[in-house]
Amino acid sequence: MSAIQTTVAESLETLGASILERSGGRATGYVVAHEELNVATTIDHRVELLRILRDDEAFRFNQLIDICGVDYPEREQRFDVVYHLISYVKNVRLRLKVQTDEDTPVPSVTEVYPSANWFERETFDMYGVFFSGHPDLRRILTDYGFHGYPLRKDFPMTGYVEVRWDEELKRVIYEPVKLVQEYRAFDFTSPWEGANYVLPGDEKAGAGK
Repeated sequence: MSAIQTTVAESLETLGASILERSGGRATGYVVAHEELNVATTIDHRVELLRILRDDEAFRFNQLIDICGVDYPEREQRFDVVYHLISYVKNVRLRLKVQTDEDTPVPSVTEVYPSANWFERETFDMYGVFFSGHPDLRRILTDYGFHGYPLRKDFPMTGYVEVRWDEELKRVIYEPVKLVQEYRAFDFTSPWEGANYVLPGDEKAGAGK
């Protein structure tokens, strides 16, 4: 580890310890990994902790840049809801994690960070995590009337339909999902150095040798 990496890790360790101390028990732990600070909390304390992270002069995480889900089907609380924050004042990023299951609603944080609106809709659409108190919790990426949650690990790969505009019929049509790319053998070596076969279009390249 370089001196710069050591300094960054120490700074994040100090920040993590400060968050634990100043959060009044709302943060349950932290880990520094890959030069990023990961803070854990619970559903009940998450909104209050986000307010502290935003408003406390020691932190000033004034921007929520993303919310995403992670699915662990083998766990009782199968979902991680992950909030990515950035402090432009302190020039540091933070990842806040909370666990939930398929049935427990997660309170919306749109009142704390208005940018959470579409992020929460996307997490609901892709994982089925319900955000209570959201002003307009509708699907945002899938089609109207879509059933299922595409980013869950147990989401089936067949049996669904896709929607597209048909230029001949001049209307939207539904049809079975089709994977149009045929099987291909990819060669990840350089075609000028490693390929042991003739590439299409190169048939004449070695004719004069």
